[in-house]
Amino acid sequence: MDERNPTGRFSGRAEHYARARPGYPQAAFDLLVRECGLARDSVVADVGSGTGISSEPFLKLGFRVIGIEPNGEMRRVAEEALRRYGRFTSIEGTAEATGLGASSVDLVVAAQAFHWFDAPRAKEEFARILHPGGWAANLWNDRESEGTPFLREYEALLRRLGTDYSKVCHRNLDPSVFERFFAPAGFRLAHFENAQSLDWEGLVARNLSSSFVPAEGTPGHEAMMRGLREVFDAHEEDGRVTIEYSTRVYYGNLGAKGNPGA
Repeated sequence: MDERNPTGRFSGRAEHYARARPGYPQAAFDLLVRECGLARDSVVADVGSGTGISSEPFLKLGFRVIGIEPNGEMRRVAEEALRRYGRFTSIEGTAEATGLGASSVDLVVAAQAFHWFDAPRAKEEFARILHPGGWAANLWNDRESEGTPFLREYEALLRRLGTDYSKVCHRNLDPSVFERFFAPAGFRLAHFENAQSLDWEGLVARNLSSSFVPAEGTPGHEAMMRGLREVFDAHEEDGRVTIEYSTRVYYGNLGAKGNPGA
């Protein structure tokens, strides 16, 4: 499997992704609205929008959102889920070639996707499509790997049986990547607590939504499911387990001069 092919990696996983990936705390979106100066007529480009998890909160706040997603299956799930919002537009595109016009959006958001981008080319594209002084933000639900026996054993399971977990984990990103991406203005970083409570079926869907987990019918899938069942049975309480996250928001003004965090 090509770890640099995010478009193909998520084929066959859209339903699991939509069902079991966690949302983001409302406070993260409130922060971006406040800090990035979004107004009623602002336009948000959600790059790598997937099944629309990060698009919907902006739509609920009344903004126009353009979801940009290269995977057709993921894009169709988002279109179905968000079709009731008249201000949502869905297009096929990538971070390096969004298909949007120059100076056409006020905020570019990438949620759970930045580690798949060619960062220098994505920065150039984001700067092109942003209005002068426009902002960019990267959001992550960073799953905790310590803190409880369940979290530790689940992390160990992924490392033991995941196909290429150590290669594609977003934690591999060096802080210097963000420093270069947001240079010269710099960036701000905010943290929020987040968690999801899952029953057995929910945990299976959450597990299979990850591109490094063997899909149904592929080598290693049955072993992963056996291991997952063992971890769940050892730690469930009232038929549920909890995955805790630290939601991180990196954001900066790509058109600014100087450090926004100063």
